Amino acid sequence: MPYLVADELPAESAGKRFAQLLERSGILRIPGAHNGQAALQARAEGFEALYLSGAAMTASMGLPDLGIITVDEVAFFIRQIARASGLPLLVDGDTGYGEALNAMHMVRVFEEAGAGAVHLEDQVLPKKCGHLNGKTLVPAKEMATKIAAARKASRDMVIVARTDAAGVEGFDAAVERARIYVDAGAQAIFPEALVTRDMFSAFADAMPDVPLLANMTEFGRTPFFTASEFEDMGYRMVIWPVSSLRVANKAQAQLYASIREHDGAHEMVGAMQTRAELYDVIGLKDYEALDASIIATVLPDQASDS
Repeated sequence: MPYLVADELPAESAGKRFAQLLERSGILRIPGAHNGQAALQARAEGFEALYLSGAAMTASMGLPDLGIITVDEVAFFIRQIARASGLPLLVDGDTGYGEALNAMHMVRVFEEAGAGAVHLEDQVLPKKCGHLNGKTLVPAKEMATKIAAARKASRDMVIVARTDAAGVEGFDAAVERARIYVDAGAQAIFPEALVTRDMFSAFADAMPDVPLLANMTEFGRTPFFTASEFEDMGYRMVIWPVSSLRVANKAQAQLYASIREHDGAHEMVGAMQTRAELYDVIGLKDYEALDASIIATVLPDQASDS
């Protein structure tokens, strides 16, 4: 049903709902959704939480993932995904967009926009994708101050601390940083860019009472593991951060190439979401039913979507 109907809205905050999902047994599967349409499609497949990646946001805007975008630009993405799906959303908060006060501002804006959880990372701006070289980290105590501030600003939002230390300072340093971040108030830990099964398992053994998040991004340093494999290694959450955008972008490139080659989009019709499928996903009939002045849509018999 449309989010316009108050009775259809969740009774509890996104943060409380995200925390409840973490309390359940089994691993929480959190696919990335780069816009409202992707969020609806993920929900239709039964997923109960979603992830909003900074890399997916920036790439969809035609920008690199270097900490360029602002809090308000991210809030735009949060609102559309939260409104469309109603699912609790874990958001990539980069470095918190500054220092302690900036991180507090980020938390308040994101929570008011509808996010259920956010992760902050311990890189220095300009940050880089966690699976790339050349990263620089802030001192652990500085990151701890930022985490404590973020936790203080949160009403219900779950605060996740990401550490990129494994590829910069070594595995032991990553574990030590994670412990400092938990002491500062982090409710879960995201160890970024671990490169072997043994590293994932050893990290979980070192943090037995803390929910851990695994990043199953493609074309990075982490080998492919299934969600069940991550669960066996001791992880409570797994994200596929940019997968939806990668697939959509590949399909778009093929479309434009086909238009150029065939002087039209007709060769790609079989790969397209039909008008009926689109209207079903976005709930057009439900919206039309809310306003008697809107004449119910009758789909055309022909294939054209114009």
